[in-house]
Amino acid sequence: MRSDDEFAEFVHACSGRLTHAAFLLTGDRHQAEDAAQTAFTRTYAAWSRVRRKDPYAYARQVLANYVIDGWRRPIREYATEELPEREPVPDLAQAVAQREWLSTALARLTVRERAVIVLRHFFDLPEHQVAAELGVSVGTVKSTNSRALTKLRVDDGSLVGW
Repeated sequence: MRSDDEFAEFVHACSGRLTHAAFLLTGDRHQAEDAAQTAFTRTYAAWSRVRRKDPYAYARQVLANYVIDGWRRPIREYATEELPEREPVPDLAQAVAQREWLSTALARLTVRERAVIVLRHFFDLPEHQVAAELGVSVGTVKSTNSRALTKLRVDDGSLVGW
């Protein structure tokens, strides 16, 4: 039972950040919630093995792999006439504007560029770890990161919201 309590604490501490990262990777709130839940489920399955190491790094890697697998094998969705219920959005105009800018900017990036930007700058991972998680060379991470950041630059040379 102790292990379950530790896992519950882990989920409580990390769910917001992991779900936000999933949103940045997918660009869709519902897909992000599903991806984060899948990452937590798979982390729980390996909990006895990863709990003493770095469970957040494990969950993050599971999340990235799950989202990347979805890009490789997209799931077909079918439209319905019923709209899902929406959660009320707090009236935080600046935060909304920044999130909108970031979502729009990330949507203009390629799949690989988006993954590199999120892993490198949202998770603050070093280039060699991003390369290992994506299965590419460090040089590819560097060039992809440079290209993606160039696309995201604003007139004053800074990134909004990062």
